Amino acid sequence: MDDGERGGGVRAWLRGIEVFAGPLPGFAPERAPADPVRLFLSWLSDAVADGLRDPHAMTLSTVDEAGDPDARVVILKDVDVDAAGWRFAGHAFSPKGHQLAVHPRAALTFYWPEHGRQVRLRGPVTPGSARDNAADFPARSATARAGALLGRQSQYLADTGERDQALEKALGLIGKDPSLVDSAWTLYTLAPVEAEFWQAAADRVHTRLRYERTVNGWSRFRLWS
Repeated sequence: MDDGERGGGVRAWLRGIEVFAGPLPGFAPERAPADPVRLFLSWLSDAVADGLRDPHAMTLSTVDEAGDPDARVVILKDVDVDAAGWRFAGHAFSPKGHQLAVHPRAALTFYWPEHGRQVRLRGPVTPGSARDNAADFPARSATARAGALLGRQSQYLADTGERDQALEKALGLIGKDPSLVDSAWTLYTLAPVEAEFWQAAADRVHTRLRYERTVNGWSRFRLWS
C-alpha cells in the first residue's frame, strides 16, 4: 500500500481489490449428489487438478471456556466417506485440544479463491481411538513430531535457544526410536450436521447449497446469495 493508496483511505483501497475475476466454474445444485461427501471430494479434486496451493488447508473454528471464538488454519487429514466425517489432528494439550475437550463442537471452512468456492461444515467433534491417534503421529515429519513431544504449543517463548535445544533433544529421541508416539496426539473427527457449498459469481449472484443431516440421511436446500 503506497502513500497514494493510504491517502484514499483503507476502505477505498480494499474495495479496489478485484475478486472473483474468473473464469469461475459453474455449479448446478439440482445435479448435486445426495450427500455432501461426494460433492466435497469433487470440489477438492478440482482444486488439486488445477494446481491450487494447499487445497486441503481449512480453517478450524472453536470456542474457548468463556465461549469466545477462536480459529486457526489446519490440514485435512482424511474424509471418512461412509461415516461422513472430516478428520484433523492436534495435541490434546494445545488450545484447540483444551477447547474441544470443553466444547466438543466446531466448524470447518475451506476456501479455494481461484475457483470462487467455499465449503462450510459444522457439527460435533470426537477424538480418535488410541490406535487411530498412534497411527497418525508417525506420518508427520520428524521436526513436527519433535515439536509435539515438547507439549508446549502456544506457550510463551522467552528464549529461542532453549526451544532449539529442546527440539534437538526430542529429535534425538525420535532418531533412537522412530516408532515413538506422543500419547496426547489426537486425531479428531467432525461429523457435520450442516454442510454448505458456496459458488461465487462475478455478478455477485452467488449459488449456495446447504445439506442438513436428518435421521434418514441428508436434505438439500438452496439458499439466498
